[in-house]
Amino acid sequence: MSKAFVKESDAADDDEDMPAGMRLPAGTKNYMTRRGYEGLRAELEQLVKVERPRLVETVAWAASNGDRSENGDYIYGKKRLREIDRRIRFLIKRIESAEVVDVAEQRNAEQVFFGATVSIADLDGGEEQTWQIVGVDEADASCGRISWISPLARALLKAREGDVVRFMSPAGMREVEVVEIRYV
Repeated sequence: MSKAFVKESDAADDDEDMPAGMRLPAGTKNYMTRRGYEGLRAELEQLVKVERPRLVETVAWAASNGDRSENGDYIYGKKRLREIDRRIRFLIKRIESAEVVDVAEQRNAEQVFFGATVSIADLDGGEEQTWQIVGVDEADASCGRISWISPLARALLKAREGDVVRFMSPAGMREVEVVEIRYV
């Protein structure tokens, strides 16, 4: 059958292709910080205004060279164009469903809520760690940002300084003490 009549994976719900940790739980809002929202908008703008037009130009040039079946620029370009279009659809969906939380307006600063930066100490004598609770799309553990749906963040929500919380980590059950809560 010709590829012209076969629909490639344009997944109706692009969330299905995402790792489980980045999918939003059904029925929840897409909370994000102002920084995370601006990051998604900047990525969308870069894709739409710079990368996609440049790639379309390359694909058009490659197509004008003749035989497309053995034209690497054309084949790779079309594949990359589908990837960019999928990412653009995903970003538009996430931006439209975003609920931006202004951390500076947090009224109850003595408890952990979305946007809080929390320092914790492992009760087993481990070193102190600091995590900011952010949206699913802006989570990056290497930068100290965890998603609000992660097990640690869920355990920390509504905790106060001095509280001990338990959560299931990949290494098993852990207990940590909340050392400090900040809203930056």
